[in-house]
Amino acid sequence: MPHLGLVLVAFLVDGLLGDPVYALHPIRLLGAWSLWWERRLFAWGLDGCLGGILHWLLVVAAALFAWWLPHSLLTLWHPWAAWVWDALLAYCLLCLGDLLRHGRRVLVSLDDLPLARCHVALLVGRDTDQLDRGGLVRATIESLSENLTDGVLTPLWALCLFGLPGLVLVKAISSLDSMVGYKDDRYHRFGWAAARSDDLVHWLPARLSVPLVALAAALLRLHPRSALGAARRWHGMLLSPNSGWSEAACAGALRVRLLGPISYGGKVVNEAFLGDPDWPADLEASHLEQALRLILVCGILALVLGLALAAGVHFRFAPGDVR
Repeated sequence: MPHLGLVLVAFLVDGLLGDPVYALHPIRLLGAWSLWWERRLFAWGLDGCLGGILHWLLVVAAALFAWWLPHSLLTLWHPWAAWVWDALLAYCLLCLGDLLRHGRRVLVSLDDLPLARCHVALLVGRDTDQLDRGGLVRATIESLSENLTDGVLTPLWALCLFGLPGLVLVKAISSLDSMVGYKDDRYHRFGWAAARSDDLVHWLPARLSVPLVALAAALLRLHPRSALGAARRWHGMLLSPNSGWSEAACAGALRVRLLGPISYGGKVVNEAFLGDPDWPADLEASHLEQALRLILVCGILALVLGLALAAGVHFRFAPGDVR
């Protein structure tokens, strides 16, 4: 089936090449469009919940239209031309390969702490200039495990089940949340729609990430039971209603402690560790290697599950033979 082939091609190309870097990347364009409308809505005094809802609608609608118009025009020329357009866009919006590449850059630079700190700063928003080797590894594993849900599972399953419109929708929502979904004075009300919609689209994938991590841990001979127990016990340590599930599950699968001292702008915002006190917190390169393998296997399992669900939906709703 063309759709299943598209998903497989986009996933494999993303894994082999990683995210392309160029000025007209869809996420860059979406970010520029979001900022343009944000400035105008604030200038018009629409800086509350109503302005935020209008901003959400304008950005999401533009993202869907930017996919639909070329797709429709190319379909008039040839269906396979539209398929290629969809495959290229899907490749640009999936990010498992790029996530793993960022993690591996940290891994290979751990002996050069200033360089490793620069690489980790591309993954996390916290202060990294004082992190030691263990702190850098913890921060990287946290980023990998958090992004498993919103960067890998939700977009991939949206693509499998709902095609390019589903993928574009969830990526637009995630991008909006990363731009305006904050609880500070500027965005507390304006970013409400972006933050709540992001919570909604990732709610189910976040919880499905737990058995997925446990299965991957079993295949890698790690600690699947600890993954399930850790997710149940410590998922609430993160402020997000979703990201704590996959992060706690990964911590349990690896039997390591995450979080610990975290500061933003020189201000300490967290000191508690996530995980059993008997698990190590001073992590080494071997822990990051295990985490990278764990996330990779989770991505492959998610692909298999997504393709199976897409095939099931296709055959369930395909028109029957006319006799």
